[in-house]
Amino acid sequence: MPKINADRLLSTLRQFAEFGRYKTGVHRPTYGEDDMASRHWLIQQYKMLGLDAHIDGVGNVFGYPRTSRRSLLIGSHAESQNHAGWLDGAMGVIYGLEVARTFAETNDCQDLPIAPVAWADEESHFIALLGSRSYVGDLDDAELDAAINAYTGQPLREALRKAGLSGTPRTFADPTRHVGYVEAHIEQGDYLESIGKRIGVVTSIVAIWQYRVVISGIQNHAGTTRMAIRRDAGLAAARLAVLIDDRFPEICGERSVWTTGRMTLEPGAPSIIPGRAEVLFQIRDEDEAVLQRMHDRLEQLVEETRMASGCEISLERIAKGQPGRMDAAFQSAIERAAQQHCPGGHVKMPSGASHDAQLVARKMRAGMLFVPSIGGISHHWTENTEDDDLVLGCQVLADAAEDILRNDL
Repeated sequence: MPKINADRLLSTLRQFAEFGRYKTGVHRPTYGEDDMASRHWLIQQYKMLGLDAHIDGVGNVFGYPRTSRRSLLIGSHAESQNHAGWLDGAMGVIYGLEVARTFAETNDCQDLPIAPVAWADEESHFIALLGSRSYVGDLDDAELDAAINAYTGQPLREALRKAGLSGTPRTFADPTRHVGYVEAHIEQGDYLESIGKRIGVVTSIVAIWQYRVVISGIQNHAGTTRMAIRRDAGLAAARLAVLIDDRFPEICGERSVWTTGRMTLEPGAPSIIPGRAEVLFQIRDEDEAVLQRMHDRLEQLVEETRMASGCEISLERIAKGQPGRMDAAFQSAIERAAQQHCPGGHVKMPSGASHDAQLVARKMRAGMLFVPSIGGISHHWTENTEDDDLVLGCQVLADAAEDILRNDL
């Protein structure tokens, strides 16, 4: 039975956090100097384990065991959000390294091949889930050519060139090479903490449907235009947002969420009635039937707002993701390991955030586990998880990996 080295795990996690350290978190944007330094450091660690290690053309880092036996991919993403947490993505990357180290030094596990991986740009500096999308063949050269950094405007191709990746081939999924993929991640919410559980066994990863709503009213003077004749695009946008929040609970699922993430008004002056408003809105759920109900209700509410405001309103769905289903046998392996190490301390749950496992699951079986986030905080430099939970999560992952490989689940 593999026994992880808890002190080594915690030390390596903190060592990895030195790449781009920011306060108690990290600032390690994709393809920046700190991000690439962290990836080359991973290459060194993988090679020290005797793995065939390489960085592919989009920055994914792979450590392949030199064996003909199918291996288990374990990892997550190495970059961070801007000025954000030290565990988001990084924890899963270092778990993969620690499990590979543990198996290499455990006599009865040395024939069970672990392939650690670190994906690139899950955090959307250029393209959301870029590394795993590339890996599963869902990203063509035209999209790579057109992509720019959302924060700096830097073209992706220029960033790849500066990172030394121009001309490097991309690596694509070969399902015959791997038993599957397992990813560990901080929860990034407070559900586990709120119910007193220490391990989340992920059943599925929600789909995200995103919309652009454009409202066209009549721009006019804020002081001289009577209220009775106004067609205020800003007011219509605000009313739509409130209407959604009032009416979605009637048709949503138990864990559905919706967010009005951005609302812009034009021309944006206090003395001018807005003539145009643009709203970016998204819904998330693990059930496509629920998402469709929410979509249908949104269309109804847009029409109601149009009738009530006198404004013209267009609704465009700009993204329609698919839920990622985690493999049932992998879930069971994680549950067995969790029950052994923290009896009664685990729960099955969907993921409300997107993860690379969602994409990899299109090509091979995938599983995922969560550990608690203190206060539910993530995407902020105060993000943290108790050391005991970090150790527990890695031990559960190691035992589940042994179960999966030994029994070829």
